[in-house]
Amino acid sequence: MNTPPTRYHPLEFEITFCVKGVIFHKAGNLYGTTISGGANECGVVFQLTPSASGWAESPLYAFQCGIDGSPAAGVVFDSSGNLYGATYTGGSGGGGTVFELTPSNGSWSFTVLYSFTGNSACGPESNLTMDQAGNLYGTTVCDGAYGYGSVFKLKASGGGWTYTSVYDFKGGADGSYPNSGVLFDANGNLYGTASSGGAHGYGVVFEITP
Repeated sequence: MNTPPTRYHPLEFEITFCVKGVIFHKAGNLYGTTISGGANECGVVFQLTPSASGWAESPLYAFQCGIDGSPAAGVVFDSSGNLYGATYTGGSGGGGTVFELTPSNGSWSFTVLYSFTGNSACGPESNLTMDQAGNLYGTTVCDGAYGYGSVFKLKASGGGWTYTSVYDFKGGADGSYPNSGVLFDANGNLYGTASSGGAHGYGVVFEITP
């Protein structure tokens, strides 16, 4: 039996710098981030809208490499259509940020929800995960109590967000430097990977149970 060829269609638009993973919105638009480029050469959050002539690109926010940070991860939606993402550097604490973009009258309003305290480029490098209660989970690459990264939770509380360290990597058999995100199973357990450490020194797949 002949297997039909895979049809690959690159989406061509004017972003010419490193693009992180993209996500679809229910309206059919694509959303993502770039590590660099944009008005300040610090990265952007962008939208791609399908049209008869191809895909139209619209920058939603241009980072400034300051209090807002600079992204190395994509974005996620909540049920109300707000976007959430993270930066691996910048913020008031220097260790990256978690941010929200809220649609408002045809534009998007940017808010820093949390700033990590730590070394530059040690913050999140992967997409956040949102649970059914609206809490955000993610990893930092080399922040945390021991400097080998962490798994964290941000809970909406009283008009702000409360940070909780779910796990701090120790750099041994438990692994170190997690640069990917986490996901849930049906029982609320978290799973992810660390890029180094472990029994053989090449990283681990881990589980965190509540």
